Amino acid sequence: MELLPRSPGEFGSARYWDRFFRQRGQRPFEWYGAFPELCPVLHKYVRPRDKVLVVGCGNSELSEQMYDLGMCEDIVNIDISNAVIRQMQERSENKRPKMSYLLMDMLQMDFPDSHFQVVLDKGTLDAILTDEKEATLAKVDKMFAEICRVLQVGGRYLCVSLAQAHVLKKTVEYFSQEGWVVRIHQVASSGDKQQFALPVFVYVMTKFRKIPGSAPQILEICPEEQDKPMRVESAEQLVAAVKDRQHYALLRSQLSRTPCGEQVSLDLCDKESGRPRYTLHVVDSPSVKPSRDSHFAIFIIPQGRETEWLFGTEEGRRQLASSTGFGRLLTVALHREQQYEGMAGIQAELSGKVMELAPPSLPSWQQVPFLSVGGDIGMRTVRHRDTSPLSGEYVVEDVKGDGTSYFRRLIFLRNRNVVQSEARLLAPAPLPGQKKRRKDKKKPSPAEPLAAIDKSYLCCEHHKAMVAGLCLLGGPDPLPGTPLAVLVVGLGGGSLPLFVHNYFSQAHVSVVEIDPSMLEVATRWFGFSQGDRLQVHVSDGLDYVAKLAAEVSALPPAAPAQYDAIMFDVDSKDLTVGMSCPPPAFVEKPFLEKVKTILKPEGVFILNLVCRDAWLKESVLATLREVFPLLYARRIEGEVNEILFCQPSLEGQRNPTELEARARALEGALRQPGRPWDSSYALADMLQALKIL
Repeated sequence: MELLPRSPGEFGSARYWDRFFRQRGQRPFEWYGAFPELCPVLHKYVRPRDKVLVVGCGNSELSEQMYDLGMCEDIVNIDISNAVIRQMQERSENKRPKMSYLLMDMLQMDFPDSHFQVVLDKGTLDAILTDEKEATLAKVDKMFAEICRVLQVGGRYLCVSLAQAHVLKKTVEYFSQEGWVVRIHQVASSGDKQQFALPVFVYVMTKFRKIPGSAPQILEICPEEQDKPMRVESAEQLVAAVKDRQHYALLRSQLSRTPCGEQVSLDLCDKESGRPRYTLHVVDSPSVKPSRDSHFAIFIIPQGRETEWLFGTEEGRRQLASSTGFGRLLTVALHREQQYEGMAGIQAELSGKVMELAPPSLPSWQQVPFLSVGGDIGMRTVRHRDTSPLSGEYVVEDVKGDGTSYFRRLIFLRNRNVVQSEARLLAPAPLPGQKKRRKDKKKPSPAEPLAAIDKSYLCCEHHKAMVAGLCLLGGPDPLPGTPLAVLVVGLGGGSLPLFVHNYFSQAHVSVVEIDPSMLEVATRWFGFSQGDRLQVHVSDGLDYVAKLAAEVSALPPAAPAQYDAIMFDVDSKDLTVGMSCPPPAFVEKPFLEKVKTILKPEGVFILNLVCRDAWLKESVLATLREVFPLLYARRIEGEVNEILFCQPSLEGQRNPTELEARARALEGALRQPGRPWDSSYALADMLQALKIL
């Protein structure tokens, strides 16, 4: 401990370094980056005939090893510590006649201009640039200016560094402004236990003649696993790319030592495009006692199923890990923008990388199994991709579900892990590589439907609960033949209003959708169509309800309100709020009063609430109770969704037995001969878990 400086400023003190090397003696001191690790990078930029200057050489063996292996012999080493210079001269004077050690301050060197082809710095810049104080930055500017002066045009400044953000930023900005090419290499780890958890980098700055005016910056990074450099647009992007690699190294270090208490996630990106290719979640199961062969496994989530509860939630992944019986499970989600060559291709691609995340208990001889559902990687076909000014970029895709079922989904890419709308396909659309069943070879036109939509099926559990909520309507049983006026705010793929329209033969359904693109998507891709009893109004739901409320308020007091049921299934475009459905303005008291105005006294207002902020959720419930005296809630198991059923009067309250009877009556009436009905529509079960708030 006595070798450490009292303050970072002492790293620039000759007196400190004299004391350091006298106390350390002849033992070489390597800050970081042993020669075998640095050698592949140095070989690229140091030629045998180059004249090399090593600044702040200390008693590192780097110069000696370069000389002894024939990489280069004309090497000049300088340092401000007289003690270490004498020590190094004694070590090399009889063995390395062409290499010299000089006592010299690199901030004021005695060499002529353009004297060297290479300047090599191993940790010296990191030792000087300890903070961003004015005096420190001025010292670094002098160091850089001297390096620029003594290097020839075409020469390289090689700086071995841990790449702290302020060090990297200063270096990149200085040399890129001078018109130099800046390239960052990540040094491949030897795999041995390192002194530092952070990876080592080599900055390679190549000197070019400075061109007057604003020449384009050339900034590149070379990850350790590839030789081909990746070009970036700005110093900020370069710093961010290095930071990502540092975070990954710290994560590897953490996971290699102890089990991870919390689930850790990271993206592995495509080398060419830089886009995410795999999303990994590391799940440790402390309760699982690994047997001889159950320390670690990789689970490939089939394409299109990453949003399911088991794979898409923390609790689901924890249950999955526990059920597999492995101490650590690494789940792998595949991205829709990428192409994959089957399970064998994925295994070959991931094998090296995933082993970096193995638990410390994994024996070196053990093979790590790759698991999946049914042994395949699933299927996903993007049918349509577009961008809406209101909803942003979105895709319509067909995926294979569990078993033989196929589904069509609408995904907003700003929240790619949430299925916005989903419909079951009656027959799977042809997937890439599959032959069409039709005899003709003509390709379908973009307007041609690729598969029939099962309009009888509600994929979303919260939609089933919303339909079940119609049992809360006052008056006679809500049989399919009873006239109903229903307002639905939020179209999506249109499955909810379409189901109400198709199964309640006397229902008149009005749908309000703010985004005209969604009406086009629902019509073209989800089998939605308008008619006499089903109309879509392209409008802001807030404005539409406010207009209706004003019209109702202008009528005589005895005039009835318009709607038996009002359903809100509208997502929020603002992802910074802890409530993704509905937007906050839809649950403010003045607006809810307008909703109540257009709702019949015996009617029901049904709201899909998705709120992860506990305080915000309680605030929403309190506001709803102020407006609607009777409030029921139905949690959707395994999801954040909670369906709220609001009624304007306590007179509408029904006991559980009555609700169950009404639900069974409705379900029986909907199960008409010749009309498809899914067995999962247990309306009575949907209402059993209701609780009054």
